[in-house]
Amino acid sequence: MSAEDRVKAIAKNVEGKAQEALGKVTGDQGDQAEGKAKQGEASTRHAVEDGKDAVKKSS
Repeated sequence: MSAEDRVKAIAKNVEGKAQEALGKVTGDQGDQAEGKAKQGEASTRHAVEDGKDAVKKSS
């Protein structure tokens, strides 16, 4: 996984956690759901990049 992609995925995860926390504080279920979705996107990005790394290592 390139360093740039890793940073982007981590940033997306942090953004999602912050948005989810804000939604919990304000009682906004939409923000909570959006935050969780962003965290899921970050997790998916990590999985894709980990898969790419595994393919590179096996070559």
